Amino acid sequence: MAMEYLHIEVTSTQLAKRVGEVCGDLVRVTRLPSFTTVICCDGMGSGIRANTAATLHVARLVELENQGVSLRDAFARVVGTVHQFRGKNALYAALSVARIQSDGDATVLSYDAPPTIMIGAGHASKLPQRTLMMGDAQIGESHCRLSPGEGLLLVSDGITAAGLGGSQREGFGIDQVVRHVDSLVSRGAALPAVTEGLVAAAKGHWGARVGDDCSVVGAWCRIGRPLTVFTGPPGQREMDADVVQRFLAAPGWRVVCGATTAKLVAQRLGRPVRVMQDDPGLVAPPRYELEGIDLVTEGAVTLNQVYNILDADPAHYDESSGVTELCELFKAADRVHFIVGTTINPVTKSMAFQQRGILARAAVVRLLCERLTEAGKLAFVTYV
Repeated sequence: MAMEYLHIEVTSTQLAKRVGEVCGDLVRVTRLPSFTTVICCDGMGSGIRANTAATLHVARLVELENQGVSLRDAFARVVGTVHQFRGKNALYAALSVARIQSDGDATVLSYDAPPTIMIGAGHASKLPQRTLMMGDAQIGESHCRLSPGEGLLLVSDGITAAGLGGSQREGFGIDQVVRHVDSLVSRGAALPAVTEGLVAAAKGHWGARVGDDCSVVGAWCRIGRPLTVFTGPPGQREMDADVVQRFLAAPGWRVVCGATTAKLVAQRLGRPVRVMQDDPGLVAPPRYELEGIDLVTEGAVTLNQVYNILDADPAHYDESSGVTELCELFKAADRVHFIVGTTINPVTKSMAFQQRGILARAAVVRLLCERLTEAGKLAFVTYV
């Protein structure tokens, strides 16, 4: 059986300097099968101009990584540019990046940003970091290994400077921030309560006039809930056995969408596929039963119907069906891996399918991935 992976739960809470303004800090989360990257970028000043600068630098960092540049090299290039603007104009920004692998290994790089806080076992502490030079810029670098229930907290300097010159002569300060977080987690506060509680504390220190944009980003590790959906036969018949075996070895929930695909899996398992006769609905397509598989449904029509109601409240479902069951699995899962066969089903090209607005399997899977990603899940496709 495949090893369990760690899902990185991310929650952020932000407070703009001025009511009604855009927060000048930008938070960005990207997920890939092997790691999650969390970015907190604090643009110079506040409001839309600060947010624009932060957006520019974060977009460049993400694009460099998309081009295959390593995290360290991408960070060095962005910081090299940002450092030229330090103290000069609105293109300057402070930056923290945390990358957490699916096994819990974490790396944090920061430039002009407050230290990162590590949370674990009901206790919070400042994550040790070493300083090094990237060109003319000094950065902080930290490494740690996170276990389930442990996490990292990135903060902007609107948090550590809270109350500066007022209720706190030298500001909230990282040591007091750590103590406040420690008091929250020692009382069993969940991640959203930690980020919200820290921003509320900073707001209290600032008083009636918030002096800077405030951001807290928490990234928490827990055992993930994976779901694998196998739909459509592989493009080459000689691949059938290998693809089915990989599907059966996948961790977590396993779903088959498509009668032909179900037959391939059933042959490998040596068990029959049974059509379930108890579905009361007139709209949902057929649902099947195959011992060892969590859910077996029809293919393209089911996936299209799932896409149509995925955002609906389950309380409003008219019936229990393969469609609604798959929706519930998508909502429960953290990571969704689609294994999509490239054999073309001629039925999906028929005029009848087009008239009913039924998208082909590959097209609807792409849309499902987009919607699942928007919901904060990791969704990806392997074509076979």
